[in-house]
Amino acid sequence: MGVALLSVIKLFVFSFVTLGLIPQQTLASITRHYKFDIQMKNVTRLCHMKSIVTVNGQFPGPRIVAREGDRLLIRVVNHVQSNISIHWHGIRQLQTGWADGPAYITQCPIQSGNGYVYNFTIIGQRGTLWWHAHISWLRSTIYGPLIILPKRGVPYPFTKPYKEVPIIFGEWWNADPEAVINQALQTGGGPNVSDAYTINGLPGPLYNCSSKDTFKLKVQAGKTYLLRLINAALNDELFFSIANHTLKVVETDAVYVKPFETNTILIAPGQTTNVLLKTKPNYPNATFFMTARPYVTGLGTFDNSTLAGILEYETTTLHSTLPMNKLPLHKPILPVLNDTTFATKFSNKLRSLNTPQFPANVPQKVDKRLFFTIGLGTNPCSQQNHNNQTCQGPNGTMFAASINNVSFAMPNTALLQSHFSGQSKGVYSPDFPISPVTPFNYTGAQLNNTNVGNGTKLMVLPFNTSVELVLQDTSILGAESHPLHLHGFNFFVVGQGFGNFDQDKDPKKFNLIDPVGRNTVGVPSGGWVAIRFLADNPGVWFMHCHLEIHTSWGLKMAWVVLDGKFPNQKLLPPPLDLPKC
Repeated sequence: MGVALLSVIKLFVFSFVTLGLIPQQTLASITRHYKFDIQMKNVTRLCHMKSIVTVNGQFPGPRIVAREGDRLLIRVVNHVQSNISIHWHGIRQLQTGWADGPAYITQCPIQSGNGYVYNFTIIGQRGTLWWHAHISWLRSTIYGPLIILPKRGVPYPFTKPYKEVPIIFGEWWNADPEAVINQALQTGGGPNVSDAYTINGLPGPLYNCSSKDTFKLKVQAGKTYLLRLINAALNDELFFSIANHTLKVVETDAVYVKPFETNTILIAPGQTTNVLLKTKPNYPNATFFMTARPYVTGLGTFDNSTLAGILEYETTTLHSTLPMNKLPLHKPILPVLNDTTFATKFSNKLRSLNTPQFPANVPQKVDKRLFFTIGLGTNPCSQQNHNNQTCQGPNGTMFAASINNVSFAMPNTALLQSHFSGQSKGVYSPDFPISPVTPFNYTGAQLNNTNVGNGTKLMVLPFNTSVELVLQDTSILGAESHPLHLHGFNFFVVGQGFGNFDQDKDPKKFNLIDPVGRNTVGVPSGGWVAIRFLADNPGVWFMHCHLEIHTSWGLKMAWVVLDGKFPNQKLLPPPLDLPKC
């Protein structure tokens, strides 16, 4: 480790301790060091070799394992031509917003040949999270698991598993995903879709020329396995099932839930789900497909294919007269592509554990009520985009997406730095609308005017404001499910429904006792979801759809949470090696 980096680390430790911001038990915890080299690597899938951007030459990237209370120092060095930033998805980053990662929100990206140390402590969190690139579409290949174990001596609130297995869903593109999104933004139309879904980087035997690239989960009979499921796909929610086996859901987004059994789970991009798999007590003379395919609600194109891995019992061949490749192969039955009924029932089963050890501290009093419409719209076809040709969006326009009819315009410098330095003028305006300027029938008849506004507007919240936010889908260009991710916070999903939210009737049905805690929630297609959270984390925090195409079209915004009165309620100063724009 270089002298300069050691100086930065020592400065961090000195600053934290002198300000009294690290509890004594945190000082006694472990500091874990990781090195991320962003580099190109030749990878072959579907008989197609291409050079992709990777971390340490791995696809998917390396697994990070820590314990609650640990401090992480992750040095990222950029050896490729593209700018890069890394987001630690679901980590609350209490007072350390500089380490959150979204490019031009909390930091300028790391330019080629440069590095940056992400420095943060895991406070009050344990479970399955993940990390990924947070600039353009580079997270198509730059992602990996982030596993937080409980503190030593603290058991899981469920059966101790025999083994734990991260399973991360992704996508494979024969084309360059950066070229795909750049073309879509230039033409104003929808992007091409991926060529396959992957499980731990492997597409499985149901695609052409991919049978050798199959993930196999080898298990023993009568054992309990903890599967840590992560959806890192760019643009698709996924159904997942294992033939002839039942899954017990015990955690979502690193928050324990009341366990329930299901044959199939639904997991949106950005979400994580931990399930217990109890294997059969006797060794079966069979192998079993683990399959995933998309849940589709919109009108756009999607990859209508099925990903498969194989579950096989380790000693099956000892109990069978047939070799492994001759055993019967059982296949699960997944819901139909647009099975919103299943999606609704599945999400309604999720409830916080809400025990004395793991309480659900739902804000009972609300200081600020907000109503955000989300959905697709259009922008006029501009000269600079269509190059004298017709744009490929609806009626010759360009696709756009918005929250409260504001399509977010990315700044050229980091919002957090502008806020902290008091130099936000000309970078952003603090006047994001609390509700649509002009109310309309959000899920009813389509509007004649589909144009959206554009701007870099932020919502400002005083420290410790309790917020109730209703996210309302719109059918302007067709209703669609949207997985919304909020950086810097966990929130409680207190209600959801279909049609237009009714301010008089619907809040009476809110669950304020044991609602599920999440960092990414699916807004129902043609419906709404209500969340509550406490703005107790100072800084600038991104909120966006985790369907990457919608984020690229502008379905995003940011919050400013002001400092509180006390030292542990204030954003810490920026690190010395913070990247420059």
